[in-house]
Amino acid sequence: MGNEFIYAQPVKIFFGEGKFQELGSVLEELKLSRCVIACGKHFAPTAQELMEKDDRICAVFGGVEQNPQLSGVIETTRLAREHKADAVIGIGGGSAIDTAKFAAAIALGEGEALEYYRGERPFPAERLAILAVPTTAGTGSEVTQVSVISHGTEKKTINNPAFMPKAAIVDPLLSGTVPPRTTMNTGLDAMAHALEGYWSKNHQPISDLMAIEAVRLILENLERAYRDGGDKEARRNMAFASLLGGLSFALPKTAACHACSYPLSEDYHLPHGEACAFTLDSFVRLNADERAHPRPQGPGRLAQPPERSGPGGSGQALP
Repeated sequence: MGNEFIYAQPVKIFFGEGKFQELGSVLEELKLSRCVIACGKHFAPTAQELMEKDDRICAVFGGVEQNPQLSGVIETTRLAREHKADAVIGIGGGSAIDTAKFAAAIALGEGEALEYYRGERPFPAERLAILAVPTTAGTGSEVTQVSVISHGTEKKTINNPAFMPKAAIVDPLLSGTVPPRTTMNTGLDAMAHALEGYWSKNHQPISDLMAIEAVRLILENLERAYRDGGDKEARRNMAFASLLGGLSFALPKTAACHACSYPLSEDYHLPHGEACAFTLDSFVRLNADERAHPRPQGPGRLAQPPERSGPGGSGQALP
């Protein structure tokens, strides 16, 4: 990489323990008055309670699946159109957020979801606002313009500016009840995001710094969160690591681990994070001579960034 780079991140991020309790204030600040929630079945009862307490929540789709289906996008879009929503709130893991993104992007259009999914119709110039609320520490979907949606046996990753959230509420307390296996899977997804963004040929210095910090936090906190879901410090650090992981690959994009994950999810129905982690160790070894390798003084650490002669550095591989 040369001495020039471009960095942009338009999402307003509200980070901190208890921030989800300030949802009403965030809606007021963003001037959102008619919102549809997309979430999974585990969060659906809480979403229904939110709707009963706040008349700005006008509908809830609580059927988002583990590998989100186009059928969920269709139903969320229907609710958004029916209630003349001005926003879609995705609450959950990447599945819920990706569903919310897609629905918000097409709700003001005239076509059906399948037409947009197949690329037969361009995404509308106008879209609903997207508010992303992750309840797991892993996907980073709250700060990217990517939506991963399945339709039957087909799974597509669609990258479009229409999917970029307007804002994200990242509250580490929401991940406190996530079971150990999901904690590990989503944490390894965050690790894949950071590493793939770091060794991507499109990497750049700001993303590199976030990737390095994300990996450090994951190595120091993921096992703690896995073994003790009530460890608030570990949960907080993993929520921050996941956010940094999302930011670190948002511009460079993911690489081989994610590419290999798609058939594993489609053919063997592995959760996304587990599918990415399946090949992660192999690609770490494969890329060890390029940009990432253990520090001499301790295992499992990314190398320090190279000395740079300018904003972008020389682009040479790490020693």
